[in-house]
Amino acid sequence: MTELFTVHTPPAAWARFIEHFQPSVRTERIATADALDRILAAPLTAPQDLPEFARATVDGYAVAAVDTYGATPGLPAFLALAGEVPMGKAAAFAIGPGEAALVHTGGMIPPGADAVVMIEDTQRVAADSIEVFRPVAEGQNVVQVGEDIRRGQPILTVGQRLRPQDLGGLMALGITEVTVAIPPVVGIISTGDEVAPPDQPVQPGQVRDINSYTLAGLAIRAGARAIRYGIVPDQRAALEAVAARAVQECDIVVFSAGSSVSYRDMTADVIDGLGRPGVLVHGVSVKPGKPTILAVCDGKAVFGLPGNPVSAMVIFDLFITPAIGLLLGAQKAPQPTVKARLARNLASDSGREDYVQVRLETRDGELWAVPVLGKSNLIYTLVNADGAIKIPLDANGLRAGEWVTVMIH
Repeated sequence: MTELFTVHTPPAAWARFIEHFQPSVRTERIATADALDRILAAPLTAPQDLPEFARATVDGYAVAAVDTYGATPGLPAFLALAGEVPMGKAAAFAIGPGEAALVHTGGMIPPGADAVVMIEDTQRVAADSIEVFRPVAEGQNVVQVGEDIRRGQPILTVGQRLRPQDLGGLMALGITEVTVAIPPVVGIISTGDEVAPPDQPVQPGQVRDINSYTLAGLAIRAGARAIRYGIVPDQRAALEAVAARAVQECDIVVFSAGSSVSYRDMTADVIDGLGRPGVLVHGVSVKPGKPTILAVCDGKAVFGLPGNPVSAMVIFDLFITPAIGLLLGAQKAPQPTVKARLARNLASDSGREDYVQVRLETRDGELWAVPVLGKSNLIYTLVNADGAIKIPLDANGLRAGEWVTVMIH
């Protein structure tokens, strides 16, 4: 083992980890309709102009703008009606000087027209003529060819998570298949004789398994697939067997509990035996979450998380979510945050990042962050929180009333 509980700052721990973890992105081709929230793995360019024809943005009359100049209700412009352009059809005629064509929202503008007069600014005076009461400028109420996107123009970039509007934009261009990153597989191993399955009665001294489900949810939210390997007792042979299986089947393996320095905790030794270079970091200057393990074992990312739920969630967000992002080739998305006033003083030790859970309250029109205080083994500290605030390494705490950034869960 290269290091045991030599504490690193979070940036230093991450830097050391990615020196050895530089995965390639695996890809697959799937239907665009099934690609919501998948990570794009190949660049896309527009195969055509969009729109491919000039379209009306209102119901009205397609005209040559010059024929409407100076029109007023008292002195309207008189135009001959050349016909109607039906929806979903190409214009079968062109308009000449002094002519207009009835068009509908989204319909094609006939040749010879360069603007559309809204129907409420006109009046039909005969079956074949109209009056125009207000002038229009060239291009008014018209979407031009390629105004949305031009043929050959880049559409979406590699690493972008596909949103509902992205799928719509691709379908508008007839792009019905895309190349996306294959979701990495995250294996979750919960350890400890004191941990019991949630569907069974607990004995005195036991607690139900929380972290397997919380961590699986975080992995799925980050774009991965999750495999829960159940609860492994405090027996080295059992832990080694499950770990060896998980590291073969998964891209990332996460151990929950067993990362503290104790004669009963074998996690670091077991991880170190899974492959080279093994354990890189054992100890991060974070509260909660100090006894964290970061390792790379023959190209697989392996993490040892504290068993306390708050600690596990903080560390997952700090290290495992970005590791999943590396496997997906994903662009780093900004975490949703809000600004709020801190409701009470918070103390901290310099040289350590502190993450404090908070709930959000509105008081007299201002948003306040109210600390949800509790030990890191209390799951309802997380359930009752809307987000967390970070006290930086070089700070000794935060004062009540100052503005803080709340990272939304």
